Amino acid sequence: MRNFIGNVLALFAALTFLVTPALAGEKSDTGQKSFLWKVQSKTATAYILGSVHLAKADIYPLPQKIEESFDKSAVLALEADPAKAKDEKLLQLMLASALYPGGGTLREHLSRDTYDLAAREMEQLGLPMESFNRIRPWFLAMTMETFEFQRLGYDPAHGIDIYFAGKAAGKKRIVELETFDYQIRLMNDFSDREQELFLIYTLRDLAKLKDGIEKLMAAWHSGDTKTMEALVIGTLRESPELRPIFDKLFYQRNREMAAKVEQLLQGKETVCIIVGAAHLVGNEGIIELLRGKGFSVVQM
Repeated sequence: MRNFIGNVLALFAALTFLVTPALAGEKSDTGQKSFLWKVQSKTATAYILGSVHLAKADIYPLPQKIEESFDKSAVLALEADPAKAKDEKLLQLMLASALYPGGGTLREHLSRDTYDLAAREMEQLGLPMESFNRIRPWFLAMTMETFEFQRLGYDPAHGIDIYFAGKAAGKKRIVELETFDYQIRLMNDFSDREQELFLIYTLRDLAKLKDGIEKLMAAWHSGDTKTMEALVIGTLRESPELRPIFDKLFYQRNREMAAKVEQLLQGKETVCIIVGAAHLVGNEGIIELLRGKGFSVVQM
């Protein structure tokens, strides 16, 4: 259970929408764009990389321009530091937040249609629904997504965040734009309706996950922000009732993280910043928010 919760925590930087698992692709620099931006203020430079949070080992080596941006940086900024995912207090918070207090159950908090849909998906994953009947919908969604990615062979141990956090350990200062604690509380503060919407979105996403991986990664490898944006917000366009979920999991977090990046750019150090790729795209993404604040922004 402890290892599983650790894997779920590894998904939190992605928070369902932002997970883009990696396929084998072109590793050398060919002059094409990547999901890497150089952002400059009068005193500092930030290299912002759109992250792949779960991957297969064959994503490495990464393009040289990505490795060089990390090498030039004195500071590594992450949504949340993966090294803290095994903290005992955090694991306890995760478990306590995931369970309904007292005798509360999923059946009591979900519509019958959503519960039945989730039960069918759990059955396909080989998981007994009754064993998860006390957990909240957001954790059920993360559970199903974790198992599906593992079934497809993707591992958070090969994620870009973990890769660079390991390279930076003991050598560079590591700062967090968010924390796992913040992300857990964000999910747990969802109303019953918002949690059900989050679960519904995840169930829809799982149904097309395998087929969508190639499109997602083709966009990531080529720095195709328009395609990435379309893939990320396509469900919102189809289901506008999901707007409250997108507001909390995307747009609110984008604004908060952009403000913290702005603070880093007020210093004098070169910073490598790694966040989920989908946080960077669109008019409400971090890149456009920083451009709107007057910073020099160039996609590399």
